[in-house]
Amino acid sequence: QVQLVESGGGSVQAGGSLRLSCVVSGLAIRNYHMGWVRQAPGKERETVAAIGRNPSSYYSDFVKGRFTASRDNAKSTFYLQMNNLQPEDTAVYYCAAGTPPSSLISRADLYGYWGQGTQVTVSS
Repeated sequence: QVQLVESGGGSVQAGGSLRLSCVVSGLAIRNYHMGWVRQAPGKERETVAAIGRNPSSYYSDFVKGRFTASRDNAKSTFYLQMNNLQPEDTAVYYCAAGTPPSSLISRADLYGYWGQGTQVTVSS
């Protein structure tokens, strides 16, 4: 059984930092692209960062320069370091694993495995 379990969410003030972790069991993440996807109330799901198995990488324009994704295949863990958080970053953040074509790692809809999500709330 595949499980992705996120942790590290919470409430911070604008300018603060959080580090999300995603521990994966039931599959070898070295064989998968890994992504962080967020969804705010009333908004569409958005891929904010992804690291391919190659490893290629993707960051949305909204988080580029502030967020850094990384992966530790030996620990089967995927991370998202979030710095200089802003109120617009408030959302539920999901970890996802999948095997889309490498040119499409930004496509959240192509990931087959998902965690339950962790809430990030940023106050001004």
